[in-house]
Amino acid sequence: MARNNDDIFKPNLGRIHSLGGARAKTYVNRVLQQISAAGKSGFGTGTTSRSFSGYRIGRGNNALRHRRAGHNFGPSYRRVVIKTRITKFNSGGPKSGIGAARAHLRYIQRDGVAKENEPGQLYDAAHDEKDSKTFLERSEGDRHQFRFIVSPEDATELADLKPFVRDLMQAMEKDLDTRLDWVAVDHYNTEHPHTHIVLCGKDELGKDLVIARDYITHGMRRRASEILTLELGPQTIREIVDKFRRQVDQDRFTDLDRELVRDAVDGVIETAVKPSPPADRFKHAMRMGRLRHLERKGLAREIRGGEWELSPKLKTTLRRAGERGDIIKTMHRSLKQAGLDAGASEFAIYDPHDERAGIVTGRIIDRGLHDELNDGHYILVDAADGRVHHIALDPKQDMDDLPKGAIVEAHPASNKLKPSDRVINEIAGRNNGLYSPDAHANHDPSASREFIQAHVRRLEALRRMNVVRRFADGSWEIPEDFSDRIAEQQQATGRYPGRVNTLSSFSLERQVNSEGATWLDRQLVSPDQLSVRSSRFGRAAVFGKAAVAALQRRRNYLVEQGLAEERNGTIRYRRNLLNTLRQRELQMAGEKIAMESKAIFIHTSNGERFEGIYRKPVHLASGKFAIIEKSKEFALVPWRPALERQRGKTVVGTIRGASVSFEFGKKRSMGIG
Repeated sequence: MARNNDDIFKPNLGRIHSLGGARAKTYVNRVLQQISAAGKSGFGTGTTSRSFSGYRIGRGNNALRHRRAGHNFGPSYRRVVIKTRITKFNSGGPKSGIGAARAHLRYIQRDGVAKENEPGQLYDAAHDEKDSKTFLERSEGDRHQFRFIVSPEDATELADLKPFVRDLMQAMEKDLDTRLDWVAVDHYNTEHPHTHIVLCGKDELGKDLVIARDYITHGMRRRASEILTLELGPQTIREIVDKFRRQVDQDRFTDLDRELVRDAVDGVIETAVKPSPPADRFKHAMRMGRLRHLERKGLAREIRGGEWELSPKLKTTLRRAGERGDIIKTMHRSLKQAGLDAGASEFAIYDPHDERAGIVTGRIIDRGLHDELNDGHYILVDAADGRVHHIALDPKQDMDDLPKGAIVEAHPASNKLKPSDRVINEIAGRNNGLYSPDAHANHDPSASREFIQAHVRRLEALRRMNVVRRFADGSWEIPEDFSDRIAEQQQATGRYPGRVNTLSSFSLERQVNSEGATWLDRQLVSPDQLSVRSSRFGRAAVFGKAAVAALQRRRNYLVEQGLAEERNGTIRYRRNLLNTLRQRELQMAGEKIAMESKAIFIHTSNGERFEGIYRKPVHLASGKFAIIEKSKEFALVPWRPALERQRGKTVVGTIRGASVSFEFGKKRSMGIG
């Protein structure tokens, strides 16, 4: 008898409380999903076009509905742009929870954001100066936190942003029917002054503050627009006319473009009928001017008299063009402050998905925030190819590794599988879709335990991205579309060019007389020395000239130290130069830390195993090292990014030359030495 598919039971294993292979959803989200599905079939209202989305769940929904019914929100109202991010708090290190909140407050109070290029100052409803420490203490235990960037379109006409922000937050308290605990910082370091607001995730009763998404999307902007319009008065006809005239030739996504996209039917907009009222005739002329500009850009075309077809890439292309224009302005401003000069042809916006991008090596001449809401940084790299590169960084990037003057290297992103991914996929293909350390050992008997553990760590990272599943026996389920899932993950994170490698956190000047194995030393002993251009900005001292001069000075220093000798115009370096310099610096750094901590420094050699608690990293000329403590002893071992999730925990590892293999979670009774 044929089996009914409904009777087949297939367990979908995962972590406790998880829903198996799919990302776990909260009970509320599952209820909303079911109600939404029922709405499509006529649940409740009998309609099939509208479904329940949950946008009106939370505080502020009633206030928004009443305000919408009260009056028309016309063009004379002044616009306020508000960007919102809801940050969930959880444990897990300095980049999450209170650690992330502390970092965000530090970012928005950084130097140069106030009117006189001073550090930003926190304030709240009653005080012009507030301490971030007390605010963070009140945020302890919050489930989430709200972050807003409020940018009035006419902010330059306001003498001070504080009264406007306080009026907005007071109005929000009325709309949300609760007192709000917030702090803010005003920024004047951009073309458009704006305010960063950080709001606690608890209401006045100590319960989770839930704000209706509809209010966050529309209500706050309406409230802010009303307050700004009341402060400055409605926009005059001349102001509206000037605003639209400026938008006709702008290479960014404008209000005119929004109207064109909104009024288009299947990408086609009708413009043949000319309106009769003067105001409408003016708007019609502006729209036609905009369409002609878009036509020259290849983003619109007239298919017949009075009918225009808009490119499906119009919005994306114009937004990218606007971002590029903002980046170029930032680069001009940074170079001017650094006393450098460059033409537009020498600017490059690093696109890691461009196969022609190549590897960019150079020194950091400036850095800042390109995504203030998500704490996403950028760096300007004075590169060996003779150009200045703007590189956007993932918010997870540790900026402590990227000080000004540091030597860095950026690699283009690749959609190809990593070597470890290919090995995992091959082993799973021969083992019914399963990977395990034993299967790996059988597949490659020469693979060391550390090598296999590296593949297990890669699988742990893929598990957190819901690409693979781990079973209780230590094996892993590798899906048939393993390669496609990894490609999707890379595409999802393609907004940033990936992690930039720090070749040296020391500037060229600091490297010249350093005791450690510097980037300059690696260049001197390498058969493929980096090719640098000797000039780019003409009279300016740039990376090329500075690097060439620093290499020569480093040669002279090594000769003076007896680590190199010159024979017949040729420099010969001592054997194992890099290891000699590295060990000498580690010994000096260890002795210095021992004096400060009153602990004993234990030297670790190649192939030696160690165990201890990871305390913190230290930056040396030879690289970044981790302090591993046990009892009253400590060791310095090469640092790896995965260590940050183990700070304060016991780690076990083995020294492998200038690298190290870690076995996280292992418990041993061995000492460091």
